[in-house]
Amino acid sequence: MKLKKPKFWDYKEPSFFAYLLLPFSIIVGLITKLNSKPKYPNSKIKTICVGNIYIGGTGKTSLTIKIKEILDKNNIKACFVKKFYPNQTDEQKLLSKNGTLFSNLKRITALDEAISENFEVAIFDDGLQDSSIKYDMEIVCFNNLNWIGNGLTLPSGPLRESINNLKFYENVFLNGNEESLIAIKDQIKKINPNININSGKYTPLNIGEFDKNQDYLVFSGIGNHKTFVEMLKNNKLKIVSDLEYPDHYQYSKRDFDEIIINAKKFNAHIITTEKDYLRLENFNRNEILYVKSNLDISDEKSLTNKLLKLNEKN
Repeated sequence: MKLKKPKFWDYKEPSFFAYLLLPFSIIVGLITKLNSKPKYPNSKIKTICVGNIYIGGTGKTSLTIKIKEILDKNNIKACFVKKFYPNQTDEQKLLSKNGTLFSNLKRITALDEAISENFEVAIFDDGLQDSSIKYDMEIVCFNNLNWIGNGLTLPSGPLRESINNLKFYENVFLNGNEESLIAIKDQIKKINPNININSGKYTPLNIGEFDKNQDYLVFSGIGNHKTFVEMLKNNKLKIVSDLEYPDHYQYSKRDFDEIIINAKKFNAHIITTEKDYLRLENFNRNEILYVKSNLDISDEKSLTNKLLKLNEKN
């Protein structure tokens, strides 16, 4: 069973519990620095890492797929690379549906496999903190609603590394539903005035399949559940109840039955994400609808130009 992240992680200010865990955060940070190794560039293939500082639910996979689409349109042979985690088969399946995926317990091994098959670009879904690879391009993703939570690093807060480390990065991507980004952008620019900031919003591709006069129960086990629910509400669907599970949650028969029973209480149809739908393959999914979504980038032309320039470099 996977536990939900602590609620105090996403408070706007650190709580008593966050400060109580602060010594452990300091120890974790020191261990990370001691274990870090020099990164070596790879001249045989271009590498793009779509990663995060905030742990989970920042839209990495959606942006990874979008980058692959852009490269495909420009006839650049690209693939996905993702470290293998047994509890992340949903993301692995989603990536595989959109291109060639190389997955291994070691990202560097998966990258070698991509090189052996003559791919021009490898797009990494996660891996910013991997000390074995020097990427040609790094993009730090954030979810607009969660942003940096209470601003502290693990386990006091939800950050894998200090937000001040943005001074070492060149690109930030803000995912969400067009929430106000002025304050977030100002905070980022104070840390790194030269950083490139782009943003995107989620657009449902099959919203026409849903009856807007019908009541719906929504459930998901993703890191940005609130963003998913808001997207549905913004598209005029009547959400009468929603159930939130931990990120990458592996549903049991009991969980599945609970969802069905709750929906019947409200006489509601059931909606989930494509990721969650893929995780329910061992159950009868006849009563489950899922939303296919696309990430619309606010300045896709700028991102496309960066990707093409990257591929031009020797």
